[in-house]
Amino acid sequence: MQIHSSLARKKLGILVFDEIEILDFCGPYEVFSIVRLEEETRRTEPSPFDIVLVSQFDKPVVATGGLKVQPDVTFENCPDLDVLVVPGGLGTRWEMHNEKLLSFLQQRAVGVEVLASVCTGALLLASAGLLKGLTATTHWHSLQLLHELFPDIDVERQARVVKDGKVMTSAGISAGIDLSLDIVAGYFGEDVARFTASYMEYPFPSSDISRHALATARE
Repeated sequence: MQIHSSLARKKLGILVFDEIEILDFCGPYEVFSIVRLEEETRRTEPSPFDIVLVSQFDKPVVATGGLKVQPDVTFENCPDLDVLVVPGGLGTRWEMHNEKLLSFLQQRAVGVEVLASVCTGALLLASAGLLKGLTATTHWHSLQLLHELFPDIDVERQARVVKDGKVMTSAGISAGIDLSLDIVAGYFGEDVARFTASYMEYPFPSSDISRHALATARE
């Protein structure tokens, strides 16, 4: 997927809801908020991404572990977005049946340049019919669930990040950082993405890295 950059800041929304997995949204938020096109401007210029947290209601959501997060906008007043990131977490199990949330995803999927999910956020995209006929992935613990509930999805079981057209899905939790760096590279080039990873002291993801390789390294 080739994404073309422009001088305008990219409007990026991250969906938040009760029982969201913390790193699923905080990892991407960190990546997108610290990107700089030139390191010399780190203290004087903002990120090229203008980030908003989007929720159904204008009140704090309670993430896994009790962390309270105040959204910036609701479904009703959310601005036009270039990128929409859908995190996962235990809350996806009931948000899969939230018609207002699914309708929001369906409506916004039409206008965005990139539609992405982290971890079990893929269950929400799938429930909205947005992964039908595509290749996608999710947290290793939910791969079989994704396959059983949505047999029309080609479930990828090895890659940490999967791209299919403008839709991107990632493996669980920390893989959302890999996905976010991939989005940065798509807009602003690999050099910018690599420097962002370096600034975070996070290893830049290799295109051939897999969950199997990571599991082997841990043994």
